[in-house]
Parts: sequence; C-alpha cells; structure tokens
Amino acid sequence: MGIMTSLRQGDVHRVTAETDVLVRVGLDGCGQCNVATGVAFLDHMLHQLSSHGLLDLEITATGDTHIDDHHTNEDVGIAVGQALSQALGDRRGIHRFGHFVAPLDEALVQVVLDCSGRPHLSYGLQIPSQRIGGYDSELVKEFFVAVVNNSGLTLHIRQLAGTNSHHIVEACFKAFARALRMAIEIDPRRAGAIPSSKGVLEQAGGQS
Repeated sequence: MGIMTSLRQGDVHRVTAETDVLVRVGLDGCGQCNVATGVAFLDHMLHQLSSHGLLDLEITATGDTHIDDHHTNEDVGIAVGQALSQALGDRRGIHRFGHFVAPLDEALVQVVLDCSGRPHLSYGLQIPSQRIGGYDSELVKEFFVAVVNNSGLTLHIRQLAGTNSHHIVEACFKAFARALRMAIEIDPRRAGAIPSSKGVLEQAGGQS
C-alpha cells in the first residue's frame, strides 16, 4: 500500500465475524489501484471503478469465501460506501450530480447519480446468467445497495441494451465510475460552497 496522495480521502477498516475489510480511497487520484478481495470478478469490477473514475483505490479483504462470496461482496460495498462518504465530507464545492452512458460491445448501461446524502437505489440491470465465472450475478445489486446505503448516494442504473452478462455488468461499473467522477469533481464556480439550496447535504448514517 502507500499510494494515497489525495487530500480528499477515506480510510475504513471494517471487521465482522465473517470478514476483515480495509478500504482506502482518494477522490483526486489518477486511477492507481491495488485490490485483493478474494473475489476475482469483484476485483475486476473495482479496477474499472478506479480506472474510469480516476480514484486511487486500495482494498484488501479476507472473508468466508469458502462458503460463498456474499459476505465479502457486501462488506466491501459497505466499506467502499463509508470511505466515499468520509472522503466527500460535507460535499462542499463538488458538482454533486453525475451521469454517463457506457457501451461495451452490445451492452449499453446508463447511470445517473446525486451525492445527495440520501441513499436510494433504482436498479434496472437484467443479467441473463446466474453466474459470471464463479461470481453470483445477484451480488451485483447487493454491492450497489451496500455502497448506496453507506455513501448517501441517490443512484439510478438503467440497462438500455445487452445480452452478455459480463458486458452488462462491466458497462455498469464503467458508467458508475464516470458518473461518480463527474459528481465528485470540484466545481470552480462553486467557490467551495455546498451545492444545495438548503445549504446542507445530509450525511448517511450507514450500516454498523
């Protein structure tokens, strides 16, 4: 580890009976990524998040993957969400809203998000295969539920086209990364103000 240089960064260490997860995220990075969760497909998707979101991302996780990937997948999502919320702080000066439509061959996925402090997920992926390699495709939604609930994002995911399960999910993570990058970047015209007519963006409580 040791690639973190961003001032806007989050550092979360989450330990439960099932998992031990460490997440460090830098919002103003250049896409440096060091990820090892024990879940190969999740690692691949987290690399997409880092690369296309220009997030510096460090994640290590050990968990009960001998049973299945559920706990590790969810707890990584929780810790990523908490680290994002920590790094964003009061959301001062950011653009706040982001959107992107990402293609991957025949797949096309739209993501629209708001760093509102109010967690909400509308999830519209229709993944044809139950498994992608060894990864249960139902866990994609569970990952985003965990991220949203712990980051305070309002997140809408729409699948516009796609028949290949891997392509659909990867297009989703790429679109999420680019939309997040747009939302969290500093808006010079804001002059450091909180991007809300109320003057405050609520913080998510997150899961314990």
